[in-house]
This record gives sequence, structure tokens and C-alpha cells, in this order.
Amino acid sequence: MQPGRPRRGSRWGALRGGRLLQDGAPGGPVLRLFVRLVRRPLLPAVRLWRRNIQLRVVAATLLMSLAVVLALGFVVIAQVSKGLLDAKEEAAQSQAAGGFAVAQEKANTPSTVDGPEVTDNKVGQDASTWMNSLVKQLASGGQTAFEVVALGAGPGAGGQPDGPTVSGVKGARASGNVDPTASVPPQLRREVNHATGTFKTFSQIRYTAGAAGKAPEPALVVGKRLTDINGDPYDLYYLFPLTQEEESLNLIKVTIATAGVFVVVLLGAIAWLVVRQVVTPVRMAAGIAERLSAGRLQERMKVTGEDDIARLGEAFNKMAQNLQLKIQQLEDLSRMQRRFVSDVSHELRTPLTTVRMAADVIHDARVDFDPITARSAELLAGQLDRFESLLADLLEISRFDAGAAALEAEPIDLREVVRRVIDGAEPLAEHKGTRIRVLGDTQPVIAEADSRRVERVLRNLVVNAVEHGEGRDVVVRLASAGGAVAVAVRDYGVGLKPGEATRVFNRFWRADPARARTTGGTGLGLSIAVEDARLHGGWLQAWGEPGGGSQFRLTLPRTADEPLRGSPIPLEPEDSRANRARAAADAAGFKASPRAPQAPGRPDRSPIPPRSAVAGALPVPADPTALPGNGARVVARPADQAAADRAAAADQAAAQEDGAGGR
Repeated sequence: MQPGRPRRGSRWGALRGGRLLQDGAPGGPVLRLFVRLVRRPLLPAVRLWRRNIQLRVVAATLLMSLAVVLALGFVVIAQVSKGLLDAKEEAAQSQAAGGFAVAQEKANTPSTVDGPEVTDNKVGQDASTWMNSLVKQLASGGQTAFEVVALGAGPGAGGQPDGPTVSGVKGARASGNVDPTASVPPQLRREVNHATGTFKTFSQIRYTAGAAGKAPEPALVVGKRLTDINGDPYDLYYLFPLTQEEESLNLIKVTIATAGVFVVVLLGAIAWLVVRQVVTPVRMAAGIAERLSAGRLQERMKVTGEDDIARLGEAFNKMAQNLQLKIQQLEDLSRMQRRFVSDVSHELRTPLTTVRMAADVIHDARVDFDPITARSAELLAGQLDRFESLLADLLEISRFDAGAAALEAEPIDLREVVRRVIDGAEPLAEHKGTRIRVLGDTQPVIAEADSRRVERVLRNLVVNAVEHGEGRDVVVRLASAGGAVAVAVRDYGVGLKPGEATRVFNRFWRADPARARTTGGTGLGLSIAVEDARLHGGWLQAWGEPGGGSQFRLTLPRTADEPLRGSPIPLEPEDSRANRARAAADAAGFKASPRAPQAPGRPDRSPIPPRSAVAGALPVPADPTALPGNGARVVARPADQAAADRAAAADQAAAQEDGAGGR
């Protein structure tokens, strides 16, 4: 991680890199505390939601059922409300029309008006008494079904088009302690005053103080312009309370809501039971599959019935049985092969010893033979050496396959191991014209490891680098950081093609089958090296590019049984083509993609100067699979091979100019 850059790969880490979450920024600790408090209760719920398909199906069923019930409830309530109001309006208009007819008839025949004092229709007192009697008489037939209000329509009372409509009403009368001016909407009064006919609207009936604080109630108001016994106009209104309809509608709403909740809960329970019948066998199959993968091959599903789930269980059990049979067959075959290899290797040692003794006698006496026979004696001695190495490797492989390999770990300094390996590879390096350089050996590199196995791994890597290095330098780099130590062997030879970095550790695999084994290798060296690295709990990985060489990296935990979290040496060297292009882009002022820096304490003796590193950090992230050989990268062959050759030659020249020696 480069200084000044926020940590990548974590959304919350990116937030912490912002100014709002810095300790010195206002509100930073508060925001962090809020995020922590919000995340803590939500994480279990989110985890349960993601892992429980039964919960998701039931929740979706409940949501859809609730949406359907709400939509159906709104439609039913709207239809019922419309029906109640339409019936009320029809009945109210019919009843009001009868009342208007009776009132007009009484005005036209004043003799029907009660009271002996009515002798002259033109007297104002008689008209007022007549209207009081009319309102009482009309309201008496309602019996709380409606109330009657009469408003005068004289000058200043709303009779004129532009006159006032409430405060100037004369002779306002109402039944049942109804407030006449507040209960009749002004808009309805204007409509009644300005036109003929019957008008209606919805309003509220408000009562006077004499009604003992009776609350307003919704009502349908129907009004019409009439004339009194004197021929003067007045407005007569019927107020029909909607209390009964409102109570009916509320009862319907409560009924629909109760039924809706019951239906939603019932559908949720049904969905839970139905999904449970499907999910339970799936969960059982998942648990049994996990136990099968753990090696308990005798596990089987319990099958009941003859439905699709039962057929699935039978197929699963049949698959598990076939897998168990095949695995047992493969284990038996592997056991026979391992025993055959071990027995053959052991049995061949006795005749090989005899043949070796005879071959040594013949080889020592070759000076007395003719040239052809002498050459045959030399070839025989060389092939016997290779045969002995092959037998030793086969025995070691058989130990790994049988799980009998033992680790004798003790604190060792990898610098001493590297020196012994290089001393043994010097004759081959001189023959090839290769110089072996060591970097990072200024400080001790201590780790708990098996010295014999680590030396065997490094010997394979160094010898392979010398053999495939095309006479160029081989660089051995050591580093230690955190809880890991690493040794990387870099060559500048033919390199690896795409896909070969993952196959190079296979047994008897060769990058070029036509290439001769000048060192007499058996083809099992890297396979044994991988097993040695695994036995230590470490990694052995490869990187390469065609024509640009390769690098093999051995990473070991500093303490035995300590899990690795990273490597102090990047798998891709800094002098690769991609890194050189990135460095050139940085020098030209372009933004290069970030990469991991080198470990601290590394001497500056490589062909390409290393970038600055963060002290004490592990620059290379832990491999996700933690398996040796994984994570290797191979760079594709460039289009311009001549340019690649020139770059490799330039690197070689730079390496030769940088410090002489290196061991």
C-alpha cells in the first residue's frame, strides 16, 4: 500500500479515508459511531435474509398479498361508499322534494296555518309566526332523519346578487338546535339565490350552544328558493345527517381490514408450510453434501414418498453411492500405485547397487578400451546416476503420497542455505557462463523450517534457473517482513508461456519436450519442491513471460504452524515488461495503476531501482486459495518480439554494470 492512498477493497475503509471520518475532522467520531450502531443490528438480519430462501419467499408472499388486499379493500370501500351516498342522495332528494311541495302549498293556502292570530297575510308578525310553525311542522316528520333550516332572502340577506350571504340574514330559523348560518355552506346559498331549482351539497351540521356541546356531523344539504304567505322569497334547506352511513362504512372498513389481516397471515402461513416442504429436503441435501465433502461418504438422504422431492433424494443417494464407489476404487488404485512405486524403488536398490559397482569398475578401466566402448562406459555411468536420482525422487514422492513425510523444523538462517545451494550450482553456472547474484543477504533471514527440505527446494529452483537462463544472470533475492520470509529466484531466459506457470509443478512436465536435460533431471524436482513447501505451510509460486525470463518465489512462515497472510517479495518482478512500461508512464507524467512496493531493507543492487516501501508492511496480499502454485501470472508474448529482445539485452547490460559480484 502506498503512503497517502486509502486502502482499497473495503467500502467502509474507503469511507474512513475521507475527511468526514478523520479524527480531527468535525463530526468524524460521531459519524463512525453512528455507522457502527446502525451496522451492528442490521448485519445479522442481512445475513439471515441472504441465506434463508424460505424467509425471502414468505416475505415476498406477504408483501404481494398485502398489496392485493389493500387494492381490493380500496376498491370495495370506494364502491360501497359510492353506493351508500347514491342511495342517500336519492332518498334525500325525494324526501326534500316532498317537503318543498308541502311548504309551498302551505304558503299558497294560509288558512291551514295554525294560530287564531293569523288574520292578515300582509302582517310581518303573522309571516314570522307562520315560518316558525312551518319549520317545526316539517321537522316533526323527520324524527332525527333530517333537520330543516329556513333563511330569509330580503335585501341585504343574500337575495341580491352581490349582497352578503350570512350576517345579514333575516328571520333565520332551524330545528333541533341547528346553527342555521354555520350549517348551510355559503356556496350553496349563492346557488339557491341566483337560480331556480333544487341544489345539494355535502357539509357539516353544526349546533348552537343549547345543544350541550354536540359535535358536528357530516350531512347532505338540499335547498330551494320558495315564497312565504306574503309572497316574499325565502330559502328552505333540508339537512340529512350521514351518521348512519358513516357508521356503516366504518363497520365495512373494520371488517375488510380484519379479513385482510387474516388473509395475509393465512397466506404467509400457507407459503411458509409450502416452501418448508421444498426447502427442508434441499437443506438436508446441502448438509449431507457438506458431510460428503468432509469425507463421510456413507451419508445418505432420507427418502419418503414418490413425488419429485423423493425422486431428487433417490437420485442424490444414487450419486453419492456412485461417488463413494468411484472414490474407493481410486483410493485402492492410488494405494496400489504408491505401494508399487515404493516396492519397486526399494527392490531396485539391490540390483542397482550391483550394477553400480560393476559400472564403476568398467568406468575406471575405460582408458584401456577402444573409444566406442569407453564412451559407452561414460554413458552408462551417467545414466546410472540419473537412475539413482530418479529412484530417490520416487521414494520421496511415495512418502508424500502416503502422508508419511515428516517435518523436522528448527530455526535456520536462509542465507546459509542459499550459500550452500549456490556453492553446489557454481560448476554448472560456470559451464553455462551464468553469474548468480544474491540480494537481501545483509541481514539475517530466520525461519523455523527443515533445512534439508528448504535446501532441496532452492537447489531445484537455482539449477532450473541456470539451465534455462540462456547464460544470463540469475538473481536470488531474500526478504523478511511481518510473519513471513521469502526467497525468489529470477532468471532472464526463455521464460514461460501463458498457462505454463500453473503446469510447471506437475510431475514429469517439461516446457519444451524437445529440450535436452543437460543436468540429468528426473522431472520430479518441482513436484517435490511444491510438496516440501506445503509441508511447511508455505507457498511455491511461479511467474513468467515469453522471452523475459521467469521468477519462482518460495514463501515460508517465520514460525512453524503460523498461517501466511502475504509474501514480502512480489511474485511479478519489478523489471518485468509491464512494470517497466508502468514506470515509463509514471516518468512521462501519466497515472500508472498502483502496485505493491518492495519489502523494507532491500539493498539497491537490482537492475531496476526498487520503489519506496512501507516499513513493516506485507505488500503482497495473501493468496485467496493459499495453495502453492496458485496466483501465478504469465505475460503474453508481445507483438514486437525484436523490441522485447532489445529490452532483455538492455536489462542484461544493466545487470552486468550494477556492482560486480553479488554473493
